Amino acid sequence: MARTVAVTGAAGALGRKTVEVLKQAGWNVVGIDLAADPFEGVDLALGGVDLTDETAMKVAAGRIETQFGQLDGLVNIAGGFQWETVIDGDIATWDRLYAMNIKTTLVTSRALTPLLLASKGAIVNVGAAASIKAAMGMGAYAASKAGVARLTEALAEELKDAGVRVNAVLPSIIDTAANRKDMPDADFTRWVTPEALANVVVFLLSPQASAVTGALLPVTGRV
Repeated sequence: MARTVAVTGAAGALGRKTVEVLKQAGWNVVGIDLAADPFEGVDLALGGVDLTDETAMKVAAGRIETQFGQLDGLVNIAGGFQWETVIDGDIATWDRLYAMNIKTTLVTSRALTPLLLASKGAIVNVGAAASIKAAMGMGAYAASKAGVARLTEALAEELKDAGVRVNAVLPSIIDTAANRKDMPDADFTRWVTPEALANVVVFLLSPQASAVTGALLPVTGRV
């Protein structure tokens, strides 16, 4: 019986590639995204879902259980980025990135954990290398991703005796069209490709990583 995994942010660049790699590995994939437009490559597309809304996510959990009867994995990709300095930036950015990066991960994990407990599944969160050392202009982003790291560790401790593993990947710059546009003079070959990062995510979901929980795994390419 094929395993089922839910991927948030499935309509984005990393989300689409992660869905593709998961399908190649034989998973049933549920794509969840705020984007309302249908997205391809998934077995169940849940669009127009506000991942910060507990009621909306409980409805999504019910649809997953109805269609597949189980959930074996969760990949929390949904999030956002904003470059601005601490002194001259907008305080509202801190609230916005908290909601996009931490609250989406928290609400989704809370809504889907009951299904993961039944299957003794795994959660993989997408954090950031910047959560370890923030560069200029990355204060709000790094702080929100540091929250994802601490959430990962706390949830791993909370669920380890129930058989649910929780880990996070900490990528550096991901090689996407948007990042190339923003940094046209960079050496793109040093960046982490979405496929390379997705392969690490799939490993952490797999039985081969059964002894790994509470890990914050840097995936930084040559940055």
